[in-house]
Amino acid sequence: MRDAAARYRDREAVADGRVRISYAQLGQRVERAAAACLGAGIEPGDRVAVWAPNTLDWIVSALGVVTAGAVLVPLNTRFKGAEAAYVLQRSRARLLFVTGTFLGTSYVASLRRAAAEGPGSGPLPGLPHLEQVVVLAEDAPEAFRTWKDFLAGGDAVPAAAVRERADALRPDAPCDIIFTSGTTGSPKGAVITHAQTLRCYDVWSELAGLREGDRYLIVNPFFHTFGYKAGIIACLMRGATMIPQPVFDVDTVLANVAAERISVLPGPPTLHQSLLDHPQRDHHDLSALRLVVTGAAVVPLRLVERLRGELHIATVLTAYGLSEAGGIVTMCRRADPPEVIAATSGRAIPDTEVRIAGDGGGPAPAGTPGEVWVRGHNVMRGYFEDPDETRRTITPDGWLRTGDVGVLDTAGNLRITDRIKDMFIVGGFNAYPAEIEQLLGLHPDIADVAVVGVPDPRLGEVGKAYAVRRPGATLTADDLIAWSRREMANYKVPRTVEFVTELPRNASGKVLKRELRSRV
Repeated sequence: MRDAAARYRDREAVADGRVRISYAQLGQRVERAAAACLGAGIEPGDRVAVWAPNTLDWIVSALGVVTAGAVLVPLNTRFKGAEAAYVLQRSRARLLFVTGTFLGTSYVASLRRAAAEGPGSGPLPGLPHLEQVVVLAEDAPEAFRTWKDFLAGGDAVPAAAVRERADALRPDAPCDIIFTSGTTGSPKGAVITHAQTLRCYDVWSELAGLREGDRYLIVNPFFHTFGYKAGIIACLMRGATMIPQPVFDVDTVLANVAAERISVLPGPPTLHQSLLDHPQRDHHDLSALRLVVTGAAVVPLRLVERLRGELHIATVLTAYGLSEAGGIVTMCRRADPPEVIAATSGRAIPDTEVRIAGDGGGPAPAGTPGEVWVRGHNVMRGYFEDPDETRRTITPDGWLRTGDVGVLDTAGNLRITDRIKDMFIVGGFNAYPAEIEQLLGLHPDIADVAVVGVPDPRLGEVGKAYAVRRPGATLTADDLIAWSRREMANYKVPRTVEFVTELPRNASGKVLKRELRSRV
């Protein structure tokens, strides 16, 4: 941040509605936020969470946290209170920055309900480690602090103390913990260091061709590596202007692209498909668009062709990553032909390896499907305080077992074909059946349940639940879906429910998900 503030001093750094600030001004705001963290007693290595949508305040608070040597824990804005409370408790976060009301929901009220009871004496008794909650708004409930009040707490902290704290950070110090679910359904925190983040997103920026003066519409959520690292961090490294958009809405995207002269628009295929198909598209000037990076789902060749042909976008790239590998594993190159970009996720990023594991973990021949393994500087240090799960995921010689099934062609291009973990992707959000099944199992009328991803024309995939009612229950599909909307993030909610007398299982009792998918 300090380097960007000096190198790109007068260039516009962030355009958030009517607020426009330069890189020098952003640097000053981040230093002040870092000073406030020091003033609040935050020590190096402490975990600090941010639960808020894409805004300037998210950028400033998050960069202030890592400048102060703390470890950032981004929280998914789709979470309900109980889901957020789990991550806060699991990470033992000492400080939380939270938005006020967003999309008609009070995040503070939601969290208060989830953590109302417990042994703690802080603002949320159910979260004893959480000492302070800062509301990114002008008003805050009793026992919480406003953003303005929090920043004022750093006014007495000398600038030299902030600089000393930042300079003491080592490259191998953790900078963030990205929580992700696995086969167990319990979110686990992937620990990534400062050096890994900077190296990976210098590579991402180089391969994508991001450059100084680009105007980057960041629709990808900041709580995800695609928004935070391929967005904020990449822009800092290249001097691009960040235009954060809190909610994906195609009308707003079109208006922003035209009004802000957007040149860079990464996002899931859903975003670009919606843009191309919008009836008012031709009424907006989209001529500044020059770079699209997509992934997180199957990318139709027709989409790549339309982006290049209809919108005249010079560079369209696809990529593959996961939180455990810093968000980036493979990426296409700018010279690749459209059929490679559409059919694959590109090749391993420089100085890393990708292997399709055959029997015994050795490399499988080209064209043979198997589990995707990754080794290199992008692989996480491990899961936060979970050595057993880390050992199951990273081999003794450093290979990360991704849980995804893929195929490598003779040129080293990777095509993801299936997911060992049964994960499916809803409009760019990872949905984990095991986690959803655990939540659905809490319903008093559900005896057994299995969730699979099914094709959806708008979102790519959505959840379908196969459920077994308890004897005597009269629960309907609409009842269960309505209940789910109250209990879990919207992207996790099954869009359809089919009641069955029993789930198909193999001899060891494992549900046969492939059989359930074949019924669709």
